Amino acid sequence: MLEFTLPWPQSKLSPNARVHWSTLAREKKAYRSACWLTALEQLRGWRPEVMEGPLLVELEFVPPNRRSYDRDNLIARMKSGLDGLSDALRIDDKRFSTLTARVNAEQIGGLVRVRILKEPKQ
Repeated sequence: MLEFTLPWPQSKLSPNARVHWSTLAREKKAYRSACWLTALEQLRGWRPEVMEGPLLVELEFVPPNRRSYDRDNLIARMKSGLDGLSDALRIDDKRFSTLTARVNAEQIGGLVRVRILKEPKQ
């Protein structure tokens, strides 16, 4: 199992945000780079384990405030972040076959905890 703490995705990355396409492209690129760099820092000293087959991704959103957040929009905001994470791991993100997400409304922090596990065989 791998665990990462990634930065909170900006509201401009939400599918409900009405942002000019060039601004959105810049935001996506910046968030992907931030997640890539954050993941690389957390991978220092990590020895690559054999991660073959489909992977289970668990997202735990720890919001920056007590405001209510829509889980589906938070998952959509994470698209660029998951791309940056898969870049750091040097794997294709199509291997993320199952994605689970929850919002941890009991904490405040403005971060996303990501856990990657091998998907159990059925």
